[in-house]
Amino acid sequence: MLHTIMMGSYVFVQGFFEKTLPDGRVQVRVGKQIFTGRPVKQAA
Repeated sequence: MLHTIMMGSYVFVQGFFEKTLPDGRVQVRVGKQIFTGRPVKQAA
């Protein structure tokens, strides 16, 4: 399932969900790389 995370003020990454960390951040996979950031809330 695709998730979007925010890594900075203007940097967003969309990739396949890997896991949720204890502090609330989310890891997503893009190819062979894993990125960590805050999840972006879905619009209604």
